[in-house]
Amino acid sequence: MKLRLGLQARFLLAMALVLLVVLVLLGLLLRQQQLVQRESQTISGAVIHSMVDEYLHSHGRALASSLADNLANPLYYSDLDAIGELLRDQMRDELVDYLLVFDAQDRLVHDGSTEITGFGRQMPDPLARRAVDAREPVSQATPEVLEISVPIRVGSKRIGGVRVGLSLTTANRYEQRSAERLHEQIEELSRRQRGWLWLLLALLLGVVVVTAGWVQRTLVWPIRQLAASARRIEAGDYSVRQHGGKRNDELGDLQRAFDRMSEAVARHDREVRRMAYTDALTGLSNRLAFRDALEHRLSLLRGTGRQLALLFADIDDFKRVNDTLGHEAGDEVLLQCATRIREAVRRHGGEDALLSRFGGDEFVVVVQEGDVRTVATRLAEAMVGELRRPLEVQQRQLVLGISIGITLFPEDASSATALMKNGDIAMYQAKMAGKNGYRFYSRAMDHAVERRVHMEQELRGAWERGELSVVYQPVCRTTDGKVVGAEALLRWQHPMLGTIAPSVFIDVAEQSGLIESLGPRVLHAACAEAMRWMELGGEKLFVSVNISPRQLRRGDLPDIVADCLRETGLPASCLHLELTETAVLTDELQAAALLARLHSTGVKVWLDDFGTGFSGLSHLRRVPVDGVKIDRSFVADLQRDPDDLALTTAIIAMAHSLGITVVAEGVEKEAQYNLLAERGCDLVQGYWLSHPVSAAEFTHLLARRTR
Repeated sequence: MKLRLGLQARFLLAMALVLLVVLVLLGLLLRQQQLVQRESQTISGAVIHSMVDEYLHSHGRALASSLADNLANPLYYSDLDAIGELLRDQMRDELVDYLLVFDAQDRLVHDGSTEITGFGRQMPDPLARRAVDAREPVSQATPEVLEISVPIRVGSKRIGGVRVGLSLTTANRYEQRSAERLHEQIEELSRRQRGWLWLLLALLLGVVVVTAGWVQRTLVWPIRQLAASARRIEAGDYSVRQHGGKRNDELGDLQRAFDRMSEAVARHDREVRRMAYTDALTGLSNRLAFRDALEHRLSLLRGTGRQLALLFADIDDFKRVNDTLGHEAGDEVLLQCATRIREAVRRHGGEDALLSRFGGDEFVVVVQEGDVRTVATRLAEAMVGELRRPLEVQQRQLVLGISIGITLFPEDASSATALMKNGDIAMYQAKMAGKNGYRFYSRAMDHAVERRVHMEQELRGAWERGELSVVYQPVCRTTDGKVVGAEALLRWQHPMLGTIAPSVFIDVAEQSGLIESLGPRVLHAACAEAMRWMELGGEKLFVSVNISPRQLRRGDLPDIVADCLRETGLPASCLHLELTETAVLTDELQAAALLARLHSTGVKVWLDDFGTGFSGLSHLRRVPVDGVKIDRSFVADLQRDPDDLALTTAIIAMAHSLGITVVAEGVEKEAQYNLLAERGCDLVQGYWLSHPVSAAEFTHLLARRTR
């Protein structure tokens, strides 16, 4: 058996030979250790002071810059609550002595307190002058405070600034404590190691002096090779040569272990890079990879005259999948959508097309082959067609659709940021146009987005300001012409913009989520008014209220209705809820469950705009509804179009066979009324009978008809 003389045995043999020499040198080494300890304490104190000072400046600049970015919108809109919340969040930092926000006229806007005692006044402190005059970040200090001032801008316009004061007293206290702890640790380490230092230093010097040549050949040189390889790996170069040889000692084991480690690090680096630039769910490139690739492509295209098209796509109503079926179903939907989009890009986008998932339900595609406008149009149509087909998820069929915004380089923008912004705006316009389609970006879209944002801001608080009101359109029985109820309709009279069409502001309320607060208010007002009608005597009247798809998706509609009926005292049978056909049948199972709960209370449910959706009357057997409202587009052409007359007649007959009441809306002529009455339509409403009127006018109308 071959004897293995390891490194430890070799060093022990060398140490025994030089032990006598080491004893002579030991005293000198101890003295040197004491000198080094004192010098390290001095240097460490200076280093700690330098690090604290550097940290204060960098922390102050980062905090001031972050606040300047985050405060731009709140300061621009004078949102003191949002400004105060941002400042109070940062005031929790013990280093922060004060935070001051001032406007373009150098007046104090907020100091993080609830009182803001200096609000609107010029700031009197000695540092204020230079802070307010600054057009770039400025640092200044007093013995107690280090202040960083940064201007706040919206675009290129300066709208104010923020001053961040960091307490030097607190920083000095931290510095002193850190220095004391470091000195204590150094002293403790020195005490623990002093006993061993004699032997360790003596052995080290003995080995270096007596066996320098031998150690250099057998130990130092191989270790230097390993160190050089480690530095190359640290720099990101994993193509290092293998060091493992035939050495049968610890260094040989180390070399072979180092080889295995370098291979594992290289594999790990490849995996990390793949994870950093790849979407984990779909396997597509992610936002980071897409941004890098787009920047690279744009740099190659600038000045060449060639074009590039960016398609910004968002799956329609995807949130509804997560809310109703759960996130696992949402992931399955995303995988199916990604597969369909990838196939469309492969067939129509060209070899250089780039597909990425931005996160959530957003996908982005870049095409640059041939006539990019034509290619982008063809690809967008293919993607819309693919996503129009039903998805099979958890044994259900879902129809979602996709909205796509298209923007061109360099026609619309020349930077990656601007292109993605334009694509997002165009996608938003595609959603506003009815979803499941595409739109090319145009300059006018920027103004449209601004107008929509302005309208959303104006709509917030419109109910409290008394700009919104509820009007009522009578619903009449065809057999005797009597008013049996009314439909409650929301109207907006803006003090500056005048009357705003419901088709405009209802859509804004639906998209922004404001409908979730407006809907219950309209419902409560309508129920309260219906109770006043009952006091007039005569036939019991109903009131019908429109329910938006967003309210239906929330799932708490039965609870809201029950609370409203309880507060107003209106009998449940006098309340009719109108839901659009597509809103009910998009998720038939959830809608059926909610409507069943409503039915159990006695509330009636009608399908509004019936005949314009994607379903047939066969669905009515599975969804519990009490009535359908024939869409006004069929009623308008009853006299001229035989097909509309035949379809209307069929709807009435089939609905009656299922025990469902039929209501026709949009009756504007006597001939239309007569045709509907002849065919057995139960109820009608429209301008020929009455325009929508205020609550007071409707009450007068009832009073006249009861006399």
